[in-house]
Amino acid sequence: MDEKKLGLRNVISVSVGLIIATSTLVQLGQGAGTAGEMFIPAMIIACVLNMITMATLSELNAIMPNVTGGLAQYTLAGIGPIPTIVLMVGGYMVSNILSCGVEASIFAYAMGSVLKINMPNYLWVVIASTIILIANLRGVDMFARIQDLVSYLMLGSMLVMGIIGTLKLGTGKIVSQPAVVGTPTPLSIVSLTAIGFWLFIGAEYAIPISKDVKNAKRNVPLGMFMGLGIICIVQIIMIFGFHNYTRWDDLMNSAAPHMLYGQALFGKAGQIWMCIVSGLAVVSTQNSTVQGLSEIFAGMSYTNLMPQFFGKMNKNKVPFIGCWIITIGILICAYISQNSSDRISFLIQVGSVFWMASYAVANIDLLVFRHRLPKAPRNFKVPFGPVLPCISIAGIVFMIANISTDPVERNQILMVTGIITAILFIYSIFWIRIKMRIPLFKPVPIDKVLAMENPMYYKIRKYRGIWK
Repeated sequence: MDEKKLGLRNVISVSVGLIIATSTLVQLGQGAGTAGEMFIPAMIIACVLNMITMATLSELNAIMPNVTGGLAQYTLAGIGPIPTIVLMVGGYMVSNILSCGVEASIFAYAMGSVLKINMPNYLWVVIASTIILIANLRGVDMFARIQDLVSYLMLGSMLVMGIIGTLKLGTGKIVSQPAVVGTPTPLSIVSLTAIGFWLFIGAEYAIPISKDVKNAKRNVPLGMFMGLGIICIVQIIMIFGFHNYTRWDDLMNSAAPHMLYGQALFGKAGQIWMCIVSGLAVVSTQNSTVQGLSEIFAGMSYTNLMPQFFGKMNKNKVPFIGCWIITIGILICAYISQNSSDRISFLIQVGSVFWMASYAVANIDLLVFRHRLPKAPRNFKVPFGPVLPCISIAGIVFMIANISTDPVERNQILMVTGIITAILFIYSIFWIRIKMRIPLFKPVPIDKVLAMENPMYYKIRKYRGIWK
């Protein structure tokens, strides 16, 4: 695209687009129900850890600017093709499609609960997914207009509902309960960062659109930081509102805590309001995912890490096949998770583990580049040397180890993620050996990875018989 069309406002809306989700509100209810207002310190820690990773991704983008696949290409140049395929397909495709499917199923449940129309709830998922798919196939302008509108409406709704609850201005009955659940210890509060992590996941979706952003070296990192900070403040206000109108144990056991809160705040009117929020959330989340993930897959196809059809563009320069495949995957996951709070919670946590692992790899990539290319030009650099990336990696490992407070559920989550990782590992070995014909773990030089953005690179390699 010749003209830069997106500004700081657009970056913020894309950054918060995946974060503002009803699946996030489920985790917010879980955390608040577990510790009450003492969940707020865990949220702040999780937000800071995510900000560190966004800073890491900003420096990686400064070293390898405007690569379409983002983290996939950073990892290919940093630690090699096997981790790239395993963690990018697992960390992005699996976790994104799972989270969007969950989001869509919560939206369908909300619509069915409020409207009481004689039709399957799942039909709402099909309607919303079709509209979002068509909008994304129209290109970046349509995507940006929808994302701005939906993100800021969603943010505004959450902020207003939180303020009303905090100031006790609702028409519902005010609940009398302690601000803190039980007697949390510093260790137990830190352990809750595993739940808090999901509340800030996905701000890096601003990276793939950086090529369309005016003054990207300033607006992309600043937009991601501002988006995370805004979300943190809004969610803290929501917790204060929860305290006044919903019992902590009810929040923890609810599959749709936002609906519970809305009803407690304003009765049927509040329930309808939060149903609208659910609709905005599914549009915001799925819109960001379809656009961002299709761009990432297109970038991976340029490096032959994924099939070449992911890089095919329509007349609006949109990787349309990726948009279609991602939408179909979301529809399947939404069908699996519908009408089950246990499945919804489990799928969120499985996706969270994969996403955490991909964030850890981003920080490892940065440490590798710092060692290998200490003097490479950068217009953004994470301060304090290796300290912040190492803190982020340690925090992520801790959160994965404490992904659930229930030992049985934690083992099940880790078992499922382990099985998926093993399948991806076997697939990646065959793909790299047969299609790419490069060493499994040897990093690809940065200049080659950057050259792969040119479609001629693949054609020449294919002509010479290097790639099939």
